[in-house]
Amino acid sequence: MGLRRSKRRHDKDVAAPAPDSRAAVELHDVRRQYGRGASAVHALRGIDLTLAHGSFTAVMGPSGSGKSTFLQCAAGLDRPTAGFVRLGGTEITGMSENKLTVLRRTRLGFVFQAFNLLPSLTVEQNVLLPLRLAGHRADRSRAADVLGQVGLADKAKRRPAELSGGQQQRVAIARALVTRPDVVFADEPTGALDTTTAAEVLALLRSAVDRLGATVVMVTHDPAAAAYADRVLFLADGAIADSLPRASAAQIATRMTSLTAPAFAGAAA
Repeated sequence: MGLRRSKRRHDKDVAAPAPDSRAAVELHDVRRQYGRGASAVHALRGIDLTLAHGSFTAVMGPSGSGKSTFLQCAAGLDRPTAGFVRLGGTEITGMSENKLTVLRRTRLGFVFQAFNLLPSLTVEQNVLLPLRLAGHRADRSRAADVLGQVGLADKAKRRPAELSGGQQQRVAIARALVTRPDVVFADEPTGALDTTTAAEVLALLRSAVDRLGATVVMVTHDPAAAAYADRVLFLADGAIADSLPRASAAQIATRMTSLTAPAFAGAAA
């Protein structure tokens, strides 16, 4: 999705609230609109949210609820139409695209459903790629450290095609952690994995929070995946409809059902 400079709510006479020193992610009245007039789509409708350092947050909601747009705006991959976003205390909403690119490479980690590993590179080279892109020295000891943390210390010289899907996602997690980022954004990280392998990957993300102090924001449709988080946010129609502190998969599924049932009932009527 392209980056577009917003002309609303970022003027010099509109100030963002003071930063929260405890926050890894802050969104203040974030809105995202596509198109104009009667055909406009309001993907986000005023998101106010603060996520603490060292927390694991899952974001859920029905299709079209704004989950992907939320993640893209929070991670600086898309610009809000209005509102303010801070990452690690840094205001990113009005940043130039060049500065945003540097920030994403040095201070954020990303884990996607499709792994996004480069097939021509070894596991070690894939893990070191964020450091190389950021212009830093390729620290092989750091790569060995993060590969050890995800249980792949012996796979550094392999290529992605020689690994299972679960192992490839472990490499993606190691790559996301190699820069010691302020936040790791995960978009359906277990969507392409079987149940057992998914649980192993989620346990790694949980461990990154508990043992390494990482901050993880994960979009998922799976209540079993969301159960690994400290907090589950439920989006509906571009707004935060509800939240749950750490809960079981059954509790999360029940809450999801209660949120989506009115929509289904309306459609049936």
